[in-house]
Amino acid sequence: MSSSEKESADDPSSHVDANVAGMFGMLRKWRRERLNRQRFPAQWLGILEKRVPYYGLLSPDEQIELQNRVRIFLAEKKFEGCGGQKITDEIRVTIAAQACILLLNREHDYYAGLESILVYPSSYLAPSKFVDEVGVVHEGDEGRLGEAWLRGAIILSWDEVRQDSRDFQDGRNVTFHEFAHQLDQQDGSFDGAPVLEKPSHYRSWARVLSKEYAALNEAAERGHETLIDQYGATNPAEFFAVITEAFFETPKALQEKHPELYEELKKFFRQDPLARLETVRR
Repeated sequence: MSSSEKESADDPSSHVDANVAGMFGMLRKWRRERLNRQRFPAQWLGILEKRVPYYGLLSPDEQIELQNRVRIFLAEKKFEGCGGQKITDEIRVTIAAQACILLLNREHDYYAGLESILVYPSSYLAPSKFVDEVGVVHEGDEGRLGEAWLRGAIILSWDEVRQDSRDFQDGRNVTFHEFAHQLDQQDGSFDGAPVLEKPSHYRSWARVLSKEYAALNEAAERGHETLIDQYGATNPAEFFAVITEAFFETPKALQEKHPELYEELKKFFRQDPLARLETVRR
């Protein structure tokens, strides 16, 4: 045992902290179980069916699971309107549903560390700073549709959320994108390497995603068209976010053109969006 470990073991406050954390964990579990025993509000179900067409692709069991996830998500996360945007149940349920689609069939803690979702009516200006190819630093404001902070908050444009939710097969979804960043940073960093279910999965994940990321960068440099949004060539974190969009929105094309990548994402999310689409079309 190291000296720091011995000090921790001998420190009564460490045991108190552990007991408090355990107590809060039990209380949170009890609250979630109580919420899931409640009837899903009819108004919320109407919003799901009208504003989140992807809900119709889910199996009956997955629909029930999503309702439970949405209920807990809305109870634990705070929504704040910015730029004059008023927060309504339509906004809350539409965003929560898409965020929770990424959590279906997986072990998770509802985006631990995320406290607030800030919603603007449309695109908004945010400070921007970058260094160009010759080393000159440029600062200013740029328009954005969404962003995820390392801890605490996600920012979204309601106009974009609503449009993306309506058309769930165009390959773009700002809610999927920003919440993919939240999944990515659960280990404390935005690096395109989320926490995987089993240690044995990391080797194939690293091999496949590194290869695909390099291929996207090369295609972008040569000006070639790609299925995967070339914004993903910015860095590994953005790559994970854009392939998450493609996985749920254009699964057939992704599976055909990038089969190994599709399999890695299917294993991570424990979902098969292509099978859902094919089932609905039968």
